[in-house]
Amino acid sequence: MQVSLKYALSDAQVDAAQSNSQRQVAFSISALPEPSERSVPLNLCLVLDQSGSMDGKALATVKQAAGRLIEGLSPGDRISIVTFNHKAKVLLPNQIVDDPAAIRSSLQSLEASGGTAIDEGLRLGIEEIAKGKKDAISQIFLLTDGENEHGDNDRCLKLAQVATGYNLTLNSLGFGSSWNQDVLEKIADAGGGTLSYIQAPEQAVTEFGRVFSRVQAVGLTNAFLTVTLASGVRLAEMKPIAQVAPDTIELLIQQEENQAIARLGDLMVDAPRVILANLYVNQLPEGKTTIAHAQIRYDDPTSGQTGLISESFPVEVAASALYQPAINAEVQQHILALAKYRQTQIAETKLQQGDRAGAATMLQTAAKTALQMGDQGGATVLQVNATRLQSGEDLSEADKKKTRLVSKTILQVEES
Repeated sequence: MQVSLKYALSDAQVDAAQSNSQRQVAFSISALPEPSERSVPLNLCLVLDQSGSMDGKALATVKQAAGRLIEGLSPGDRISIVTFNHKAKVLLPNQIVDDPAAIRSSLQSLEASGGTAIDEGLRLGIEEIAKGKKDAISQIFLLTDGENEHGDNDRCLKLAQVATGYNLTLNSLGFGSSWNQDVLEKIADAGGGTLSYIQAPEQAVTEFGRVFSRVQAVGLTNAFLTVTLASGVRLAEMKPIAQVAPDTIELLIQQEENQAIARLGDLMVDAPRVILANLYVNQLPEGKTTIAHAQIRYDDPTSGQTGLISESFPVEVAASALYQPAINAEVQQHILALAKYRQTQIAETKLQQGDRAGAATMLQTAAKTALQMGDQGGATVLQVNATRLQSGEDLSEADKKKTRLVSKTILQVEES
C-alpha cells in the first residue's frame, strides 16, 4: 500500500514586487488502496470505566456497544479488555478472536463500583495491546465518565506519548457530562486518535461504531510529515502547523534549521489527514519557484515494512508582476476550520478566567466562522452558548463538551 500526498496553496501566485508574502499550504495525506491488498488484522484494546458513577444504564449500554464492536471483528483480529475504577485489571488478556460470543460474555461480569484512575487503566491497556501489535493496526478505545480523581492527569499524557512510541493509537470516548474534556482531548490528540462525546447512553453504540469504522479504514501507520523549506522561506513563529481534518489538532513539531517534522499517526484510505502549514516567503523573481518539499515517512502493516519514505513532493508558487489575488476556496475552508478551533479555545480560556463577556464575544466570532464554512450545526451550538452567557446563564458541563466537540470537527446531521 502506498501513500498519497497532494497540496494546495491559499493562493498559488505571489506579487513579484512584494518583499514578503504569507501563504498557507494544505497537505492532504492518505493511504492508497490497492486491489489485491490483503487485509491487515486489527489489534484492539477496550479500556472501560467501571467506577460507581457508571452504574445502571450507563454500564449496560457500554457493554452493548463493546459487544457490537466485538461482533464486527474478523477471524485473525485481536482483542483485549481492561477495566478500571480506582484500580485497573485485565478483564480479557490480548488474544486472537476465534469465539466472539465467549469474548462478549466476559463483559457480563462487569459491575460498577469505586472511584476513577484513568492512568492506571491506560497503563494496563498499553501493556496488553503491545503484546499483539506486530503487523497489525493497534488502537485503544478509552471510555470514561468521570474525572481522574484517583490518578494523575500528567501521567495520562505521558502514557499517550509512550503509546505513540509503540505505534499505538488512542481514542477517547467521554460518557455523560462529568469527564474532563481537556484531559481526554489531550490523550486523543497526543495518541493520534479521535475524541468522542457520548452525551446519552443510547448514543454509545453509534459512537463506538463511528470510531470502529475509522479504525477499519486505516491503511498505513506511524506516518510523519517532513516539510523542508527553501532559502528565503520560513514557518510562522506561533503554531505554524496544525491538522484541520478529519479533526482539528494542534500538532507538536520538531524543527531543525529549514526542516519541520510532524507526527500524523495512522493514514486512512477514505478520509485524508489535512495538514495546514503557515509560511512566509521572501520576494521572488517572476516565474515558478519551489518554496518547499514535502515527504512522508510511514509503516505499511500489509507488508510488515517500516520506515518507508515517499517521494519528495515540490511545493511551487508563481511570482507575477501583474499579480491578482486568486484565493483557493478549499484551502480557505481549512483556514476557517483552524480559526474556529482557536477562537473557541480563546473563549474557553476567557470563561475560565471569569471574563464572561469576552467569552461570549469569542463564541459569537467562532459561530460566524462556522457559518462561513457552511457548518450550520457548529454555528448553532456556538451561538446558543454565546447567548446564554450574555443573558447571565452558566454553561452546563454538557454545553462545554459540545462546544469543544464542534470546535474540532463538523457535526454529523443527527448530532446537530
